[in-house]
Amino acid sequence: MSDTLVRFHLRDAPVRGGIVSLDRAWLEIVNRHEVPASVRDRLGELSAAAMLLAASLKFDGALILQIHGDGPVALFVVECDARGRFRATVKLREDMAANVDATLAQLVNRNGRGRFVVTLDPRSDDSARRTYQGIVPFAGATVAAALEHYMERSEQVPTRLWLAADGTRATGLLLQQLADDGARRGAPGATRDADGWNRMQRLAETLSNDELLRLDSQDVLHRLFWQESIDALDRRECRFECRCSREKVAAMLRLLGPKEVREIVAEQGRIEVRCEFCNLPYRFDAVDSAGLFVAGLESTPLNGPH
Repeated sequence: MSDTLVRFHLRDAPVRGGIVSLDRAWLEIVNRHEVPASVRDRLGELSAAAMLLAASLKFDGALILQIHGDGPVALFVVECDARGRFRATVKLREDMAANVDATLAQLVNRNGRGRFVVTLDPRSDDSARRTYQGIVPFAGATVAAALEHYMERSEQVPTRLWLAADGTRATGLLLQQLADDGARRGAPGATRDADGWNRMQRLAETLSNDELLRLDSQDVLHRLFWQESIDALDRRECRFECRCSREKVAAMLRLLGPKEVREIVAEQGRIEVRCEFCNLPYRFDAVDSAGLFVAGLESTPLNGPH
């Protein structure tokens, strides 16, 4: 199942989970960012984790995961929604050494000042929903450990993650312990499995990174839980999608003001802005730049070349 996320739950115990495989969608990210393998793989793991967590969003909006680093990597960012659309980027410091063997802690928490940030952005007209942001100090040796630490500190939902990524694939498995509600236990034919949470964790801990990267998602679930009573909740496709546009870049340039824009054009001949997520260039020559500040054109769509 290429570029697919599947959610499931353990039928007789308060445990839910998800498994995601990003293949072509992950290659869209890889091909747009030239970074050391250690950085690429951590970004892939964060992408898989974000997709798994966003799958349970109950509003029209986005989940944004960020790791702010004080080491060679200044920032990891993954933005996704419950529909399976995502984009990701990473910012390296100029003096970064291309160390392909660096751990996550070495990349982002060299001096102990790394931070993990989770943002829920409703992006709707519902005034009752507001942007939520949770920030915790960076903790853990892996992306999975950092997220588990965040969930423990901020969400108070017992969560386990197993993540893996390389140059061609990013995958992940998530398990969460649900509230033990009586309605579910009282369902016809249901029997309570008090050890379900612990047993599912022990089974998942037998999974290797190589198996996550090599096996199809359905094969992973069968390999781990073939003796369990599991129900699939839903299956959704995942894809890379960037929200950048020429109009948004134009709005950003207007914030600089006409004087600064003219100075940049005079010095460089034109203005070129690249999207940090998809690496697409947006170019504004002298005529385009002057048109940004002509009365009546501010709200007119810009249909010129990128």
